Amino acid sequence: MPTTPQQKDYYATLGVKRTATSDEIRKAFRKLARKYHPDVNPNNKKAEEKFKEISEANDVLSDEKKRKIFDQFGFYSDNIDPAAAEAAARGGYTSGGTPRPRAGTQEVPFDFGGFDFSDFQTQAAGRGSSGAATEESSSWGGFRDIFSGIFSQGQKQRGPQAGTDLEYKVTVDFWTAVRGGTTRLQIQRQEVCPTCKGKASMGSAQVCPECGGSGQVTQMGGQMKFNIQCPRCGGTGKLQSTCSTCQGQGTVARSETIDFRIKPGTRDGQRIRLAGKGNAGTNGGAPGDLYLIIEAGSHPVFERSGDNILVSIPVAINEAALGAKIEVPTIDGRAQLKIPPGTQSGQKLRMRERGVPSAANEGVRGDQIVTVEIVVPQLKDERSKEILRELAKLNPEDPRASIWEKV
Repeated sequence: MPTTPQQKDYYATLGVKRTATSDEIRKAFRKLARKYHPDVNPNNKKAEEKFKEISEANDVLSDEKKRKIFDQFGFYSDNIDPAAAEAAARGGYTSGGTPRPRAGTQEVPFDFGGFDFSDFQTQAAGRGSSGAATEESSSWGGFRDIFSGIFSQGQKQRGPQAGTDLEYKVTVDFWTAVRGGTTRLQIQRQEVCPTCKGKASMGSAQVCPECGGSGQVTQMGGQMKFNIQCPRCGGTGKLQSTCSTCQGQGTVARSETIDFRIKPGTRDGQRIRLAGKGNAGTNGGAPGDLYLIIEAGSHPVFERSGDNILVSIPVAINEAALGAKIEVPTIDGRAQLKIPPGTQSGQKLRMRERGVPSAANEGVRGDQIVTVEIVVPQLKDERSKEILRELAKLNPEDPRASIWEKV
C-alpha cells in the first residue's frame, strides 16, 4: 500500500474551527505568537518550529484567496493558479471525470480519464475536521503531490523583461545642496549583453526534442494522466544555444561613472530619479531607473529646516535694550538686520527670502530665522558697575514677578 504524505491542517494548528471568522483566526494567531515567539523562548528550537508553523497557518488562513484554495483542496501551494482552481471548483466534473468549466472560464488542461472523482471528493471532505490521513486517502495524497505541477505556469519567461531599479546614497556638502552643482558617482549596473543583444541565446531556434515542439509533456500520476509545461524548453517548444558571454542572462555587469546635477535647495534625504539608468532589461525590455538618495552635509553656522536657514547671533546688551542695526551672515553673504529696542534673549527675528531656494518651486525662497543671544559683559572697572547700579535704580521692575504670580 503506498504511503500517504503528511498533510497539514492549518485550522488545527491555530486551534480554530473551519468556520472561524477572520477575527477569530487573527486572535488565535496573536495568542499563540505571544506564547511561542523566539524572543520569548530564546534557544528553544521546538518553540521556534512551532512559531514557524503557526505563522504559515496564519499566512494562508488570513488571506481570502489562499484560504479558499486550502478549503477546496486541503493544501496550499504558491504554484497553484487561483483562476484555474476556481474554474475547476465552479464547473464540477463530467461523468468521464474531466472538469466542466462554466462559460468564460479557462479549462484546466488535464485528462482525468479513469479517475474516480466521487471518491476524491468524499475523501477530501471527510478529511476536513480531524486532518488525519488514512489509507483510503492515498489517492488524495498522490494527487496533492503532483497538483502544484499541474497548475504550474513555468519559470522560464521568454517575453521582454524590464530591468530592475538601482538605489545609491550620495553625500554632498552643505553648499552644493544649497546652491546646486554637479556630482560624479561610480555605479555597478547590468547592461545589455553586447554579444546576444539581450536575447540570452545565440543562433536559430531548434525544435525541443523533449516535447516535439508542443511545449507540453504528458505525465502519469496514479490513475491520472495530465499535461504539464515542458521543463526543458519552458513551454516554448523551441531550444536555442545559451549565449556564452552572459551565460544566458541577457545582461552583463559593468562599472559606469555618471555625472548628475544637484538642484539648488536639494534637501537631505531627497530622492533623485535618473530614468533608464538602472539595470538593463532583457529581450527588448525597458531598463530600470536609478534612484539617488541625497545625504546633505552640515555647516558650523547655518542650520537648515526645510527651505529656511536657522542661525544664532550674539547681541550686546545695549544693542538689545536700545535697538540697533547689526551685520549678520547669510548664505548670500553679509546682510543688515534691525534689532528692535527691548529685544529679549531667545527672541527670533525673520529675514524674508534670505533662506534656501526651493528645489520644488522655482523662484521661491525660504527665510532666515535669527535667534538672538544676548551677551552679558564681564565688568572689570568701577565706572561700568556704577552705571549699571544707577540703571537698576531707574528701572526697579522685578523680572521674576510674573513667575510668583503664577505660583
